[in-house]
This record gives sequence, C-alpha cells and structure tokens, in this order.
Amino acid sequence: QVHLVESGGGLVQAGGSLRLSCAASGRTFSAYAMGWFRQAPGKEREFVARISQISSTAYEDSVKGRFTISRDNVKNKLYLQMNSLKPEDTAVYYCAASVRPAAWRPNDYGYWGQGTQVTVSS
Repeated sequence: QVHLVESGGGLVQAGGSLRLSCAASGRTFSAYAMGWFRQAPGKEREFVARISQISSTAYEDSVKGRFTISRDNVKNKLYLQMNSLKPEDTAVYYCAASVRPAAWRPNDYGYWGQGTQVTVSS
C-alpha cells in the first residue's frame, strides 16, 4: 500500500506559477511510476504528466513546455512545477502511483491522493 497526500494548490492569476507536492508513505516509493491527473467540474479525470521508476517523463500536450514533473526518491516526494498557468488549468489535481512504468490512464493507477485545488483567475 502507498499513501499519498498532495499539497501546494491555491489561487493564482493567469501567467503565474504553482508547485504541487505529493508526499508518499508506505511501500518503496521508487518502485512506483507516479502520475499527476486533474479533474475540472463536469469533466472526466485527465492525465497531466507521469514519471517512471527510472525518471522518464511524459506530458499531456496542453501542458508541454509549461509543467515539469519530478521526483525525489530520498524524500519520497513527487512534484509538479506549473508555470504560465491558464484559466483552463483550473481543476483538482491528484497524484497517483502505478506499478506500470508507462502508465497514463487513470485505471492504470492503483493508489490516489485526496487532491488539491488549483484555481487560475483570468
């Protein structure tokens, strides 16, 4: 079992930045691929970014060049640096853990945090 807790969300103006963190506890953090997903009101949960056990990364097209996912296997933490934020980035952001290295679908992830709200004002 892996227990995940997100933090770092908040209200920011368009063009601003936020850094989300996800603290993991339980089984060996480095054994999991980690992902960030988001869900806006009335929409399905969507993939944002993921980082594999060997730190290869992938991003959803709309966040490429603006968001950066990273992990610290010593501190058991996952990060999402979000720059040049847009109102359409407004959503609840979730971190998740998967044993599959190239996971990008929500169903590929077995462990989820409770989410953190990100609101971008125009």
